[in-house]
Amino acid sequence: MFYGAMVWDPWLIVSQIVCLQCLYYLTLGLFMAILVGTRVSRLSLMYFFDFSTLTASTVTGWCAIVSFLLSSLAGASYLLYLIERAKKCLDFAATLYIVHLFICIIYGGWPSSITWWVVNITGLALMSLLGEWLCIRRELREIPISRLRSNV
Repeated sequence: MFYGAMVWDPWLIVSQIVCLQCLYYLTLGLFMAILVGTRVSRLSLMYFFDFSTLTASTVTGWCAIVSFLLSSLAGASYLLYLIERAKKCLDFAATLYIVHLFICIIYGGWPSSITWWVVNITGLALMSLLGEWLCIRRELREIPISRLRSNV
């Protein structure tokens, strides 16, 4: 992709945000099903959006914490393929976590658990920094000249 002319396309931005949010929750659901679903009798949206489930005092709480952190690592690879620009990774990762905060407020009220804040801020940092690093590595790859030259 060529990045010379930057055109502001709101539909592209909104579609990237929606796609990133959906992929994040699908990945979180997969990790929750694997790690938390084996420990509880019924997996519900409470484990996604209720701040009280992220606790360090139970094994199930630790499994939920690990699910959130693994989802943020997977989100970094989603940033690599969906966003493709290192300078936009922090914006999209922060947008994802702000939307998640609003959903959590609607679902269970203001998150008053310090563990919830630590897990989500750590997830934001992991996703944005790893996403930026992956995008920078892709942007700094050498462009092969051999295929551009004509055969003599």
